[in-house]
Amino acid sequence: MTAPVGTRSSADLIRAEEPVLAHNYHPLPVVVARAEGSRVEDVEGRRYLDMLAGYSALNFGHRHPALIAAAHEQLDLLTLTSRAFHNDRLAEFAERLAELTGLDMVLPMNTGAEAVESGIKVARKWAYEVKGVPADQATIVVAAENFHGRTTTIVSFSTDETARQGFGPFTPGFRIVPYNDLAAVEAAVDETTAAVLIEPIQGEAGVVIPDEGYLAGVRELTRREGCLFIADEIQSGLGRTGRTLAVEHEAVVPDMLLLGKALGGGIVPVSAVVARRDVLGVLRPGEHGSTFGGNPLAAAVGTAVVELLETGEFQRRAAELGVVLRVGLAELVGKGVVGFRARGLWAGVDIDPAVGTGREIGERLLEEGVLVKDTHGSTIRLAPPLTITEAELTSALGALERVVGRG
Repeated sequence: MTAPVGTRSSADLIRAEEPVLAHNYHPLPVVVARAEGSRVEDVEGRRYLDMLAGYSALNFGHRHPALIAAAHEQLDLLTLTSRAFHNDRLAEFAERLAELTGLDMVLPMNTGAEAVESGIKVARKWAYEVKGVPADQATIVVAAENFHGRTTTIVSFSTDETARQGFGPFTPGFRIVPYNDLAAVEAAVDETTAAVLIEPIQGEAGVVIPDEGYLAGVRELTRREGCLFIADEIQSGLGRTGRTLAVEHEAVVPDMLLLGKALGGGIVPVSAVVARRDVLGVLRPGEHGSTFGGNPLAAAVGTAVVELLETGEFQRRAAELGVVLRVGLAELVGKGVVGFRARGLWAGVDIDPAVGTGREIGERLLEEGVLVKDTHGSTIRLAPPLTITEAELTSALGALERVVGRG
């Protein structure tokens, strides 16, 4: 007989997962049971500072009161109609999200990968109907070391063999160029190009920030060559970098934005394609859809998220505390840290391999009461909730200093 959850230890619960859960993740050995703000608590009552924030899905912290209130209120009224019928929450969500991003129309979906898949479909249809690309010949230019999701189409243009191996045959129609190389983008674009799809900052690759002028250059190139600029802001957007969107650091407005993660406030999965009217306007009834996309609960929470961002408070916090983060990391360079890249409250930290792998550093920080996640090699990512206090951030940096100093 299976014991009730409340009577099982962390070790018991981790062992219980092994025979019944697919091994698609390698989580740190912590079992979270409760959370609020920047703090989480395991089943034994040990508390940790969350410096990952669900890969930016928890930009507003765990259980933000305004978001929880919006969800509770909507749960008592209506949660799902499917898109077979209208619901009373969707119009406001779309109106306010479009206004926040400076674009015209919204296609609501659920997960980030769904937003990327939807963006690809829309770009191809736009290429055939508006640009005049011959049927089934549209191409999309993407960047190496990208991370846009894990569906079969998306891993088709990944350069991460762990994500690709064993999942072919792969979807054609993509041209991969080096990231942060405008000349390579220009060489790859031709009359068949529907779009250039890039992350303004590559998160999974280790928070890789392109040179100043790269995003503006892609914007100008795509405008000149008559193709779309699609910015995947699923991790970088909605306050993370100190602006509402990472493209704003270069005053760029793409033709299409892909949003997700923080859009659901850490409560429900919410994603969206946001684009110009002439781009999303190529979709007609029956050509695309989602049973849960735009459901009333998602729309209510998403609207509450937009309301938080409309104040500008979280963008300011990310920018101001980002200075604290950068200064703290700079002091560790040469003391177990070999380098870092940071923008707002987001950093990729390269640990000296002699000190440990990223996984090992994550395990040592866990012992210090700090949760982070490794990426490739000896790199870890720091992406705390935007609600974190300066004292909490300083405490996390102190823990990192102790951990890397042991090597």
